[in-house]
Amino acid sequence: MKKRENKKLLRALGKRIRELRKKQNISQAQLGFECGVHGEYIGRIERGLQSPTISTLESVAKALDVKLKDLVDFER
Repeated sequence: MKKRENKKLLRALGKRIRELRKKQNISQAQLGFECGVHGEYIGRIERGLQSPTISTLESVAKALDVKLKDLVDFER
């Protein structure tokens, strides 16, 4: 995958996570706590600066009470 396409993908993923988190009215710190990661890490994911592992994405999906496939179901 080209670097530019990867950045677009990470930004779209981060935007989706932010939307779902805000819909549930929880902070990055709270989501991080529920996922076992630091809130700043969640912030980097949401800004498209961090590429999370599949296990982290699974934890995020569980904490947001969505299926993993719904977490990554977004338009670029």
